[in-house]
Amino acid sequence: MLESDAVFYDVIVPQTVLEEVKNKSFAIYLRLRTLCKNEEKRVVVFHNEFKSESYLAREKGEIINDYNDRLIRNCAKFYTSHLNDTGISVVLLTNDKANIEKAKADDVKVMTLEDYVSLLPNATELQDMLPSSDGFSAKLTEIKYPEYYTTARLMGGIKNGSLYQGNISVSSYNFLEGSVNVSSLPKPLLILGRENLNRAFNGDSVVVQILPKSQWKKPSTEIVDEETINKNAVGDDNEDEVVISDEERRLLAQEAIRVQGGDVEEEKRIVPTGRVVGILKRSWRLYVGQLAPNSVNPNQVGGNSAKSCFVILMDRSLPKIRIKTRRAKELVGKRIVIAVDSWPTTSKFPEGHFVRTLGDIEEKDAEQEALLLEHDIEYRPFSKNVLDCLPKEGHDWKVPENLDIGDPQLAKRRDLRDKLICSIDPPGCVDIDDALHAQKLPNGNYEVGVHIADVTHFVKAGSALDQEGASRGTSVYLVDKRIDMLPMLLGTDLCSLKPYVDRFAFSVLWELDEDANIVNVDYTKSIIKSREAFAYEEAQIRIDDKTKQDPLTQGMRILLKLSKKLKKKRMDAGALNLASPEVKVHMDSETSDPGEVEIKKLLDTNSLVEEFMLLGNISVARKIYEAFPQVAMNEYFIGEF
Repeated sequence: MLESDAVFYDVIVPQTVLEEVKNKSFAIYLRLRTLCKNEEKRVVVFHNEFKSESYLAREKGEIINDYNDRLIRNCAKFYTSHLNDTGISVVLLTNDKANIEKAKADDVKVMTLEDYVSLLPNATELQDMLPSSDGFSAKLTEIKYPEYYTTARLMGGIKNGSLYQGNISVSSYNFLEGSVNVSSLPKPLLILGRENLNRAFNGDSVVVQILPKSQWKKPSTEIVDEETINKNAVGDDNEDEVVISDEERRLLAQEAIRVQGGDVEEEKRIVPTGRVVGILKRSWRLYVGQLAPNSVNPNQVGGNSAKSCFVILMDRSLPKIRIKTRRAKELVGKRIVIAVDSWPTTSKFPEGHFVRTLGDIEEKDAEQEALLLEHDIEYRPFSKNVLDCLPKEGHDWKVPENLDIGDPQLAKRRDLRDKLICSIDPPGCVDIDDALHAQKLPNGNYEVGVHIADVTHFVKAGSALDQEGASRGTSVYLVDKRIDMLPMLLGTDLCSLKPYVDRFAFSVLWELDEDANIVNVDYTKSIIKSREAFAYEEAQIRIDDKTKQDPLTQGMRILLKLSKKLKKKRMDAGALNLASPEVKVHMDSETSDPGEVEIKKLLDTNSLVEEFMLLGNISVARKIYEAFPQVAMNEYFIGEF
């Protein structure tokens, strides 16, 4: 609701609230922090616990939730007084009934989220986005999940070793089976069945208890899909649904027979099982799915009242979500985004609310956006704060001619513009992040250099640009587009090691002997000027052309010869080859629809680049370990692993 462009501008988020959100869901905390950077929405964080007028000391015996509520009410009182003369009205939004009563007693203007939205001119379209407050399935008794242990019991159990903490992974093949990795146990605990999973979502931080040995079982070999098991769940008509379906009972019975009638070898597969007794942190995020067609009764979709429906999520390890919407008929056949609000003990399914529509199912743009959302890939345009960190000269930026003036760090760079450097990349590559060179030395050895684009010159530590790049992590490539980790000005221009122009780089320079053994290695920030940008096939043709005897081609032949020796040594030392065939999708030039799929042919030049990138990583890792042994991973451990 906060992220919607249709509502909520000029919002104050108290520090107390921000910390509570962070403790409950780090993913939502990051979304809230991102929202605070949106200058149009004007969402600000007020550090109420660091201002005397809004701070309150915690009272003796006061539980943390009551204390936080009191801090939030006091923050609202402070702003009401602070803005009194300006004519600006401050409203405290909370759905906590006790908090509302106490706020009214303190003369604080307070509303529930539902009441506030109902007063807005666009209330009708916003009401579907409201989270379920009191649980719209409270009258249902589909199942009775065990209540979670109290926080005190959870913490005490973890401390004394009777309970275990870990992240749960629900099988993508069987929604009734999960496992929890526990640091103090040699193998993950197996969690079987609805009751033992106890409303845990895939990725939740949970607390589990080990079940008696008589209840230990073998992992299931069945593929169990929830949509098959619960195919008769039909929204508003679901109130009389049985606790466990007959199909589910049959599967459980078959599993019991297998466990009890197994031979000695089968019995060895029996592993400890556990039950979820508490959720420390939910992994809930925005989910993409579609309305289950049979959950919408066509005879009941008229009118303005909200109807209960089920949403089947794209992630098959997750259960269906029950939502209420006034747009059920309109949303059938659409790819939609929903949020999860709660999972009551008496409801077989979690409850959530509609967020927005992406488009028709199987429509390219809708499915593409759904894919990005499901994998939590940030694809929105870069914010103004991020773009403000870019060089003011834009594409006209150039390496300074006089490096001794201004930044003292520039004077320390080694000038390698005399080296015959080139890049070798896939066809059409515009973000060239590495380049190489090689030449024979007078002593018979070879000088080889790997040059990596020096992004740190433009991305300063702690800046908005640095934080955005860290959050995105990598550039993402789709069939017909790419989502950049950094703005295009850097990725495809200023940081790209394009030919014929000066560029800043970080270089690793080796002296290698005839057998590709390292004699010396040096690391330096540098300035380079690439002589040429080759595609893999172009480089291979040039290397194989015997008529080409220029120094650049000779250097590429040296690189190829040494790369083959490096690869042989790696393989002889037990290296794993995890490469898989790479494909290229050919697009229709007029419709941009995908057509033919081609498996890319691997050439020697592919391996050439790979070997020297690996050698660069290995050398840098060794240097880091030598310089910072306390905070670096031991290379010998990596080798054994």
